[in-house]
Amino acid sequence: MRLLTSSRTALALLLLTSTATLLAQKNAQQPTRLDLAITYTAQRSIKANTTQNFWSQGGSIELGSNLWHGLGAVADVTGTHTGSIGSSGVPLSLVTVTFGPRYRWHDGHTLSLYAQALAGEANGFHSIFPGATATQSDANSLALQIGGGIDYKLGHHLAARLLDAAWLRTQLPNSTNNTQNNLRLGAGVVLRFGH
Repeated sequence: MRLLTSSRTALALLLLTSTATLLAQKNAQQPTRLDLAITYTAQRSIKANTTQNFWSQGGSIELGSNLWHGLGAVADVTGTHTGSIGSSGVPLSLVTVTFGPRYRWHDGHTLSLYAQALAGEANGFHSIFPGATATQSDANSLALQIGGGIDYKLGHHLAARLLDAAWLRTQLPNSTNNTQNNLRLGAGVVLRFGH
């Protein structure tokens, strides 16, 4: 399973790198701008059984680039933790590493909006993950994240990330359907380099 998940992550990284390289070569005259976002993140599990829903908290670091007419690429690393999954008393720490394309509207304006679709790997640990023969304290799976947000320009090299909202899907073992859906919300600061 780990080999399959690592292969998916490597494929996503390869596709991201190839796309970014092609776009950069196509539009070599336009300078590339890099954004480094640091955000507080709160994540709400979404389950049919509402008594088992829970919040986890943490943060994320995101590196994005605008390559061509609002189209760019982004890499995101997010870590969250909860002391109890629902009322179970079982803790969960989760780190996701995702990559993918981003489109930004009104780049360079005071308010700019973005949408992105990311894929990568989820790593759950310090918890209980049921397996076919035994339980484990850690597990890996595919992670899919679709979302967007709003940035407010404070200066040439600084912006406030007013909202970052996303749907996150993971497939960690859970003794039912091995699927988790989460609402991810965040806010923070963005440092901008170049252009």
